[in-house]
Parts: sequence; C-alpha cells; structure tokens
Amino acid sequence: MDYKELAREIYALTGPASNIVQAYHCMTRLRLVVKEEHFTKEDIGRLRGVMGINKSGDEWQIILGPGKAQEVTREFLELLKEDNQSASVGELARNAAVGDGQALHEAIRRKNATPAREALKKIAQIFVPIIPAFIACGLITGLLNIALKLNPELSALPVIQIFAIAGNAAFYGLNIFVGVNAAKVFGGSPMLGGVMAAIITHPGLAHIVFSGQPLVPGRGGIIAVILVVLFASLLEKKLHRVIPDMFDLFLTPLLVVLIATFVALFICQPIGGWLSEAIGYAATESIGRGGAVTGFILGGTFLPMVMLGIHQGLTPIHAELLARYGVTILLPILAMAGGGQVGAAAAVYVKTKNRQLRKTIASALPVGLMGIGEPLIYGVTLPLGKPFIGACIGGACGGAVQAAFMVGAAAMGISGLPLAASTDNIPVYLSGLFVSYLAGFIATWIIGFDDPAEEVC
Repeated sequence: MDYKELAREIYALTGPASNIVQAYHCMTRLRLVVKEEHFTKEDIGRLRGVMGINKSGDEWQIILGPGKAQEVTREFLELLKEDNQSASVGELARNAAVGDGQALHEAIRRKNATPAREALKKIAQIFVPIIPAFIACGLITGLLNIALKLNPELSALPVIQIFAIAGNAAFYGLNIFVGVNAAKVFGGSPMLGGVMAAIITHPGLAHIVFSGQPLVPGRGGIIAVILVVLFASLLEKKLHRVIPDMFDLFLTPLLVVLIATFVALFICQPIGGWLSEAIGYAATESIGRGGAVTGFILGGTFLPMVMLGIHQGLTPIHAELLARYGVTILLPILAMAGGGQVGAAAAVYVKTKNRQLRKTIASALPVGLMGIGEPLIYGVTLPLGKPFIGACIGGACGGAVQAAFMVGAAAMGISGLPLAASTDNIPVYLSGLFVSYLAGFIATWIIGFDDPAEEVC
C-alpha cells in the first residue's frame, strides 16, 4: 500500500487545509473534523485501502487498520503543512467561525462536541501512543511465563531475568508515560506532566507520615496521574497568562510543581484511589459473580462499540487493571468479538455464490485470525446485515467461556490468536476463541443473509 497516495486521495476529498479543523489517529483510524462536509461516506469508502467509514458527531473516522492508520495520518499531516505553511492546525480551528456559513457550522460542531465525545478523544490521544509498549511487554511476559511453566529452572538464567525486566518495563514506567502524554493532550508541558506522575509514584512517599497517616506511593494509579496532570496543565496555562514574561521561564514551572504536588497528594490521590478501587472491584466482581452471563453480554456488545468508535473509552480501564493486577480480565472477553467475525465471515464464504465476495473474505480472514477485524466488519458482515448479528452472537459465546474461567491478559491493543501468548490460561483462551469461531459460523448459517448479485460486488 502506498500510504502517501492514499493520504493524497483522502486529502483531495476532505481538504483543502483551511477545511481541516482536526486530524489525528487512533490504532486503526484516521480521525478528521472538518468545517464543510463537501464529500460523502461513499466518496471515501470507494478509495482503495479504506476499510470502512464511521461518523461520530462531527468526527469522521476513516478505518484503515493497525499501522496503516499511523502512516497515512503522518502523510496526511504533511500534506496539511505543505498546503498551508502559514497556519497551524490550532490556528485553523480558531478561525473556523469566519463567515456566516462557517459560523453556523462552528455552532453545530460545538453542539455535537459533547463532553463524552471530547473525553473519548482525549483518552485515545493519551493511551494510543502507549499501546505498542503494552503489546511488546505483554507478549514478552506471556512467552516467559510459558517457558517458565515448562522449565522453572530457567528463572535462574541472567538472560531470562533480563527479559523479565523488559517485560515489566511498560508497567514500571506506566505512570510516567501517562503523565507525559496527558500533559500534551491537556496543553501543558510534557515534562512537567512526567514530573507530577513521578512525584505521586515516588517510593520515598512511603517514609512520610502526615497527620498520623503514611503516604502511599502510586495510590490512585493512572487515574490519579490524569487528574493531577489535568490540574497542573490548567494551572500552568493560567500562570503563563498572569506572570510577566521575564519571570515566566522559571517562576511558572516552580509554582506548578509546588502547588500541584500538594493537590496531587491530598486531593487527586485519594480521589484516584477511590475510583481505581471502584474500577477494579466492579470489573472483578461483575465477571466473578456474573461469570458466563457477564461475559456473554460484554462479548456480544463489543462489536457495536467498535463500529461506533467508542471502544477507546475502555482503554484506561484495561490500563488500570494491568497496573493493579498485572492482567486485564476484560480484554480476553472483548477479543472474542473478533472471533465471532471470523466465524460469521467463514459461513458467508461457504454459502455465497458471489465470487468477488468470496475473494474479499479470503483476503480478510487471515488478518481477522490475527485480531484485525475491520476488513471483515466493514467489508463483509456489516454491509450484509444479518452476518453482523451472527458475529455478535459468536463473540458473546466466546466471551462467556473467557469470563467463566476468569482468563486474564498481560497486554492490550491486540486480540485474536496473537493475544493467546500473553494470557494466563492459554488452553482456555484458545478454547473460547474456537467457540467464538464456531458460534459465529453456526449463528450466521442459521440466520442467513441476502446473497448479493455478482455485479453488486
């Protein structure tokens, strides 16, 4: 795939630069906010390399797939710079209300920019850059666990100990990574965000007793980090406006760290600790008590969440569970949705007489098995309608198996067969995945679908 050419084709439809308010990416999608929508879903959907289109409020989500989304977004942003070197994306956004028609569009955009949608955008921008680290470290940890189960004596080898440290690195530095990224998203200085995360994680806090209570390093986890970095970023921006320029360089960061430290330790950490414990309790108790029923519901509803682009809201929950317990019990359940897609698509492949559709499925199934479901969602099951329901049923059945055995994963951002290596119960995970394949196949076979005419595809 020529990423630059695809970026040019998307830009030709959505541009020029003065029309682009915001452009960024998550793991699988190029996300755009534009002033005037002089294009349609069909226009973008016809481009070779585009797996699907979703629109959430004023945001266009162009589904490209893992890796490709990042590369195409990079080329797209380069085209933005070339087309309008004199104005930054931020300046374009501030000028969006010029003219009566643009003012009307800006009013509509503000109305659609609900707090929930804005929160999801910020969550994606904070956590998506960290996901490759989770994938790498989670897979290292999972493979080491397999090796040590087969031969426990390997734990004495220095090379194995080094790999163990590498596998734990993402979790060891998680608060720092979140602090730096959160400051970028909230408009603060990234390194000050990292400093605030380091302060509330510092092991020296354990030796300090305040009002008869010892301070707890890392209390509140990433939630406390996000809260304090949000406060520090808002404070920093306020101080930049009121402190004279000649004192701003040294006085602003000094005041931010001094003030935010006490806010972090005595406000953000207690609140974050309560929220963190509530998330951990809710996740473990709902799955522990509800078992297969809870897994069935979660596995069956995840595909619609992916289709709407709101699944990013679960990322901090996965991260919090990983930080607290070393595994997330939600991911194996939700990963079964992709298995349902594979089973549903396989049923369509067997039943359809449309050669082009069979060719599409044959090319998309291998990546579906590897946990990349967008080609199957937007190329097969969703356009046909009923197979999408079959896929949801398959995901629900697989999710029931994962929840019944409380399977956990030491990674996030991956699913399908690759996730197996990072789980704490590989046989059960693979059994649940097979159940999702089979249930998706059977459900789609029974429900059926309208086989498209050869010329439609």
